This record gives sequence, structure tokens and C-alpha cells, in this order.
Amino acid sequence: MAEVWVTCVSRIPHNNPHEGITHLGGRKWKWTRQQVIASIEAGQHTFRANVPGMLPEIGIVEGPRGKYLQAIVDGSYNDSLLTLGECREMTFEGHRVSVK
Repeated sequence: MAEVWVTCVSRIPHNNPHEGITHLGGRKWKWTRQQVIASIEAGQHTFRANVPGMLPEIGIVEGPRGKYLQAIVDGSYNDSLLTLGECREMTFEGHRVSVK
């Protein structure tokens, strides 16, 4: 299982800020929340939030409106995923990519 470092998120306004996360990204990549959830469930990747002082794994939470993602520190879900900056888009060799 490959480990993937998440350095940014894209979000829309939402009552639950974790449910408002629409995309997660890293150096030259950006996936939808649904793609990340599917990859975790399939056992293809482990995602970690690149948060200073800790490297929490990102886990799936089953909410009242469906699945969303949240960081796990010391066995408990927390808000460290929300501390990541907003992903921005750029073009690299003719392809749209996301960078932090």
C-alpha cells in the first residue's frame, strides 16, 4: 500500500467543515474526496496530512450525509486536516495540476 502525503484541501462552505472538503491534493496531484475514499477502502493508498509536528493518517467517517474524511491522531479523529491550506491550480506541461 502506497503512502500519499496531503498538503492542501479544496472546500466549499458547509455546516460541517469536514463534509465541505471536496478535494485533497499534494505536489502536482489533486483528487476528489470520493477518489480518496475509494482508494482507502480498496487498500490502495494510505493518506497522511502533512501537518507540522505530526503526520496524522486520514480516515473515513460515516456521517449523516455520507462518507467524509478526517485526520486521526492517537486513535481519535481531530481537525488537523482542516489546518491545511487551500489547493490552487496551475498548468504543468499542458496538464492541469494542483500545487500548494
